[in-house]
Amino acid sequence: MLTSIILYSGFAGITVFIGGLLANYFNHHVKETPVKYEIIHTLMSFGAGIILSALALVLIPKGMEQLNLIPMVFSFLLGALLFMLIDQYLAKKGGQKSTLLAMMMDFVPESISLGAVFALDKSTGTLLAVFIGLQNLPEAFNSYRDLVQSGFTAKKTLIIFFGLSFFGVIGALIGHFLLADFPSLTAHLMTFASGGILYLLIQDIIPESKLDKNYLTSLGATVGFIVGIIGEKLS
Repeated sequence: MLTSIILYSGFAGITVFIGGLLANYFNHHVKETPVKYEIIHTLMSFGAGIILSALALVLIPKGMEQLNLIPMVFSFLLGALLFMLIDQYLAKKGGQKSTLLAMMMDFVPESISLGAVFALDKSTGTLLAVFIGLQNLPEAFNSYRDLVQSGFTAKKTLIIFFGLSFFGVIGALIGHFLLADFPSLTAHLMTFASGGILYLLIQDIIPESKLDKNYLTSLGATVGFIVGIIGEKLS
């Protein structure tokens, strides 16, 4: 069981680094053309769709199953308010790290849930790991570009992503050993993350993915959401 948790959560995490490598190659080896920017913005909206599907299909429903109305609303609003303050701070610093924040707010609670799920149902845990891994790819791709535009070097950004890849294993082990017997605490974590994710999507990520007179980007978000529906249906 422990080996399976490490392997599958490791897969879910390593896609963060793979997404960074793909973004690095795309930035430095693909010519600057309108098509390139269409692809970039479509991937941004695709990632936003997957993040939204994780929020709507996994994080909030799991929180609602375990929490009463007032605690759920408190955790959700606390997440939104905290990340509004973080976003304001980053805006003053001139950085573009919102996609990275959204990715981590999504990735960490889902990884913790992954460890808890494996204790109950290995097949569901396996599918959840695949789902997390798939959504991490476009999120990491977009986060790489944001960090580079914020002034980080390509090397430093890839080092950060390599380190973040291990968060999946760490989160899953925390969920397996510490939170499997405390579903309400895990539910609070998911609901808190949901509030922050929704704020960041509406404030930063979705507006950034928009291109004038281009409709493919909106379709990318729709496709991203259906990927989440498929993942949830299979689990």
